Amino acid sequence: MSVKPARSVSTSPYWPVITHSTLRRLLPGFTVSSLGDGMAVVAVSWLAIEIAPAAERGMWVALAAAAYTLSGAAGAVLLGRFLSRRSPARLVAWDAVLRATALGAIPVCHALGMLSIELYVVLLAASSVLHSWGQAGIYTLLARLLPERDHLAGNAVLSGIGSLCTVFGPPLAGALILWGGAATVIAVDAATFLVLAATFFLAFPRGDGPAPGASASRSAGFAVIRRTPALLGLLALSFVFFCLFGPVYVALPLYVSDGLGGPAGLLAAFYTAFGVGAVLGSVLTGYLRRLPMWPATTGIVLAFGLFMLPTGLGAPTAVAVVGFAAAGLLWPPYASLSTALFQRSAPPELLPQTLAASSAVRVLAVPLGTALGGPLVSGLGARETLLVSALSIAVLGLAAAGAVRGARARRGRRP
Repeated sequence: MSVKPARSVSTSPYWPVITHSTLRRLLPGFTVSSLGDGMAVVAVSWLAIEIAPAAERGMWVALAAAAYTLSGAAGAVLLGRFLSRRSPARLVAWDAVLRATALGAIPVCHALGMLSIELYVVLLAASSVLHSWGQAGIYTLLARLLPERDHLAGNAVLSGIGSLCTVFGPPLAGALILWGGAATVIAVDAATFLVLAATFFLAFPRGDGPAPGASASRSAGFAVIRRTPALLGLLALSFVFFCLFGPVYVALPLYVSDGLGGPAGLLAAFYTAFGVGAVLGSVLTGYLRRLPMWPATTGIVLAFGLFMLPTGLGAPTAVAVVGFAAAGLLWPPYASLSTALFQRSAPPELLPQTLAASSAVRVLAVPLGTALGGPLVSGLGARETLLVSALSIAVLGLAAAGAVRGARARRGRRP
């Protein structure tokens, strides 16, 4: 009886990933930092609510959420000539060191009474300067360490770890906020990035070698995307999708705190529900190898918008939370499938640059949408902004599906 479970595990698409000798050393550190990020989802916006002027909270929550990721897009472009010559492991480690340093300064300044809302936003921005390169580094390592058939499963493992930490991170953050305030959560997040940095420095004590194609220009990754229609179309869809989702990061905390009169724990419940769905979605992702890329991505976008509608329509809180969980179920398949396409389509010697370019565009999308969330909340209200975001995402999915069907029909009519 004990043979069957063991056999089913060994035939799982995830078995080659979790048993890989190098990945076994890296995944624990990645898990710890992901837990810190899961906590920061709540803490970043909640600390902005705590220290921003009451009349300007919407704007500062938007700026704080955007700053936490926006400068990563600038770093991907401006630092390309220097960082493209570095090994993928060092890219991850340096990103982690910068994040730990900048985020660690926030609770220190807060404890000294020096943390203004302006300084808070600046430190959040500084923390993310290398993040596009850090993400490119870890997915490049996956592509190098695993055969192509295991790329999707490897991406899903990383996504699954992040999703699982989104389940446990927000409630843990809510408890820590009650105990020591949001600045305490930021301090813990900074410490988790120190663990990630140590993991990658120790796992590759002599470096994993400079990336092939290190002499490529800083625009090489963008050139690869421009030359590959599938990558260009997918990146365009991702950019609009993430941009339309961005206002949620502003509207949801304000809807919970002002519209529903709820505590940080209720906000954590929304994010935790999203994470629970994402964990299930990550488990399913590894089994989707034969899924056609474009129908899958457009269908995910459409369904995601529909599942977000209950919150925007002011449905009972339980229904809205379930909708968030259903939307979370779709997030890992979209992210993992699209990343796998980049890993398969980009030249191996230019994979770090291509992934960094893709990450820069995607990283830019959410903060732009988040920044838009401030004026939308001020003009429409928090719940109405959530409704506009959900409807826009659903319409995007419909439009993209129609475009794909039209393109296939045109190809079918060609002699």
